[in-house]
Amino acid sequence: MEQAIAIPRMELLQVADAVAREKSIDRDEVLTAMEQAIQKAGRSKYGHEHDIRANIDRKTGEIRLTRVREVVETVENEATQIPVTWAQKRDPNLKAGDLIVDELPPIDFGRIAAQTAKQVIVQKVRESERKRQFEEFKDRKSEIINGLVKRVEFGNVTVDLGRGEALLRRDELLPRETFRNGDRVRALIMDVREEPRGPQIFLSRTHPQFMAKLFAQEVPEIYDGIIEIKAVARDPGSRAKIGVVSRDSGIDPVGACVGMRGSRVQAVVQELQGEKIDIIPWSQDPATFVVNALAPAEVSKVVLDEDSGRIEVVVPDDQLSLAIGRRGQNVRLASQLTGFEIDILTEAQESERRQEEFRTRSQMFMDALDVDDVIAHLLVTEGFTSVEEVALVPTEELTSIEGFDEDVASELKARAQAWLEAESERLTAKRKELGVEDAVAEIQGLTPAMLVALGEAGVKTLDDLADLAADELTDQKDGILKSFELGLDDANAIIMAARAHWFDGEDKK
Repeated sequence: MEQAIAIPRMELLQVADAVAREKSIDRDEVLTAMEQAIQKAGRSKYGHEHDIRANIDRKTGEIRLTRVREVVETVENEATQIPVTWAQKRDPNLKAGDLIVDELPPIDFGRIAAQTAKQVIVQKVRESERKRQFEEFKDRKSEIINGLVKRVEFGNVTVDLGRGEALLRRDELLPRETFRNGDRVRALIMDVREEPRGPQIFLSRTHPQFMAKLFAQEVPEIYDGIIEIKAVARDPGSRAKIGVVSRDSGIDPVGACVGMRGSRVQAVVQELQGEKIDIIPWSQDPATFVVNALAPAEVSKVVLDEDSGRIEVVVPDDQLSLAIGRRGQNVRLASQLTGFEIDILTEAQESERRQEEFRTRSQMFMDALDVDDVIAHLLVTEGFTSVEEVALVPTEELTSIEGFDEDVASELKARAQAWLEAESERLTAKRKELGVEDAVAEIQGLTPAMLVALGEAGVKTLDDLADLAADELTDQKDGILKSFELGLDDANAIIMAARAHWFDGEDKK
């Protein structure tokens, strides 16, 4: 019987070797899949209730088919168990818990059994192939890979990577870009995920990192780490900006990326279907970087507010359309590149706004301090922006203003202090009228005007304030205290102070 089993078995090992080589998976995994297939066929022949096991000798290819039964005191399943009394007739040394293994004759695979075996082998090989594919690609995110287009369905491209397949979705393709079967494609490995149907590799040609990696392939200085890509912003297929910096003062980062007669940047542009690329020198100073990022437009003035992440840029009147770009593209890309929200004004608009601020502040001083326009204008010109500044500034600073003597300075300070007291009383009365608790008013950092703003927004108790997030106070569009110069750190401190009473009871415990 053993001879009959062993004759064709070397051929079985050759098949396993061929499948392992073709699919790039372990030979032992193929043989294990074959064993499971033979087991399934054995159970189909002898009954599914039996514990049938198959073993393929890894050297000879011999198949050993066995039935396994457990020795038990009380039989619950006759197919997989045998009583101790029967077992000891075969071998007196057997006891409960031992296994009896009976050899079975070799299976003559019928058509259905062979088909079942083939399905099991194919399924197991596919599972092993997917596992190998995931292990191979899971650590290759953000790499550029080359492949061949296998098929295109509804604009989604399936790419053959040689040792796996990947998906290039329609929204990850450049606009108006089309591929046909057999086309060569280059893309970034964006994500590798394990899903119920197996590992999925997702590619992208629109991701900013795709451009960065293309430059690394074309510019040896980037690959070697001499030049670093600090930021990339893309409008895929149309325009892009890339911020670069050199670690070697002797190497121009922009020139290195452009290459001789633009050869390096042109290679990237061709791969990206003609996408225009602005290469910008990166700067540690945000204002300088923003000015560079808005190229080719010229900038005449920059006002930076780092706390709110906004920057105001003033450009000559004839540069406005260039700075904004077609459909706002230039300023949008510059904003993405620098991480700042950019507001663009012309010199005329800025001048008009400055004049309006001058008029508004002058009127404020005229009303609050009961002075004429000459004195009010002098205060604004000297940089005073609020009545508080006049009240708190040293007298010497006021007397240094041309035309102001000590009597005028003292009178202005006295009027400013009187106005502040009256305003504080008015705001406190309004705060109480709105129902804002005294406990909220005691929080450090909240002015009477802020308390009124909170009351008007329905924030009246410590719990109301404690439930807020910092950006709900400071957000430039919807923040309750957006009209006050309140930073995120100060807002967080105010909210934490409002939450302090939540923990008082815990401390006492």
